[in-house]
Amino acid sequence: MTKIVFIGAGSVVFAKNLLFDILSFPALREVTISLMDVDSRKLGMIEKLARRMVAQEKMGAEIEATLNRRDALRGADFIVTMFQIGGLAAFEPDINIPLKYGVKQAVGDTLGPGGVFRFLRTAPVLKSIAEDMAELCPDALWINYVNPMAMNCWYINRVSAIKNVGLCHSVQGTSAMLAERIGAPMDEISFVCAGINHMAWFLEYKWNGEDAYPLIREKCKDPEVYTLDVARIEILKAFGYYVTESSHHMSEYVPYFRKSEEWIERIHRDANWNDQKVYDGMVLQLYRDQEGEFERRVERLLSKEHLELTRSDEYGAFIIHSVVAGDPTVIHGNVENKGLITNLPEGCCVEVPCLVDQNGIRPTPVGSLPVQLAALNLTNINVQALAVEAAITADREYVYQAIMMDPLTSAVLTLPEIRSMVSEMFEAENEWLPQFK
Repeated sequence: MTKIVFIGAGSVVFAKNLLFDILSFPALREVTISLMDVDSRKLGMIEKLARRMVAQEKMGAEIEATLNRRDALRGADFIVTMFQIGGLAAFEPDINIPLKYGVKQAVGDTLGPGGVFRFLRTAPVLKSIAEDMAELCPDALWINYVNPMAMNCWYINRVSAIKNVGLCHSVQGTSAMLAERIGAPMDEISFVCAGINHMAWFLEYKWNGEDAYPLIREKCKDPEVYTLDVARIEILKAFGYYVTESSHHMSEYVPYFRKSEEWIERIHRDANWNDQKVYDGMVLQLYRDQEGEFERRVERLLSKEHLELTRSDEYGAFIIHSVVAGDPTVIHGNVENKGLITNLPEGCCVEVPCLVDQNGIRPTPVGSLPVQLAALNLTNINVQALAVEAAITADREYVYQAIMMDPLTSAVLTLPEIRSMVSEMFEAENEWLPQFK
């Protein structure tokens, strides 16, 4: 029986969606799903929810729950990671210390001071998981949803030989948004998308085989469309291609927007994310708002006479189904660059189309990106490379240098100011950074 492990199972929406996505495939209705989390209360509630779903849908799946990661990993075929090290207590200084210095992050989980420190907290756990997998399930496929995606996957590939792929929903989300914007049914759209996580590019976007970029550019002139997606449309105008991640995210990865109150206001004015108004530190505030909601959300679900279950567009379950059933699918995955994008560094993490079937994940070589797009990607890859080196060597100087290279931080602060800010972040997050003690 196929065994699928969730590490960090205590996430209501994500665990519920991924559980049903997996069980919605007939070939996966009798798998073993092992739920693992360090929080026994959350784990117990997610286990109840999982058992309720299996019973309601009359499936033959077996549900296990454990606090012991090694027990969960033993004999596994697929590992899905979806956790955050340090929780809200660690996320607060990621946002608030840079904000004090004038570095205004909207999300702070991918690049910049927040992204680098989130990665440094996560790296020791990733290494420990990789070591356990090498011993207990060396042939398993590791499906990672933990951010910062590019740094995490690059690090995993530096410290282990475990098969892995990083997944994000920005490609499918933006491709659907563009189709809706131009009035095209999604089943009539084809595209080529490649780059790095949160900064991949729609190199081609076609409607019934015809280039749809002229339509996209025309729609972007509409003031109502523009105000909802300011940063991405400005990047389209300047560099010629549409980027995958949202404007508030994209504005953190380049030096052009978040150093100016006028531009920050333009980006945030009408934008929203998951129906929430965008503002500086918005995701941190969402975490605060949700801190006490876990139990109530699960109880609300369990109290319903019938759970409404629909398949999401996340790639995770499609990958598992394709490997188990041999039914091919195409995803956009974050994988090691082995000649896939020739003008980005070998070994870095790139996001490219991948064919998935019974043989596993086979990334598609893309060739060279347009030079201006590769140049933008490299500004982020430089930060990632130094952060990964810091995690491997435990040398703090690489952390300072990574954040000195960050496009947003370097647009706002001097080198001495960056050093002071990073030192303050080290002090605030010391308990989650054992490799630097």
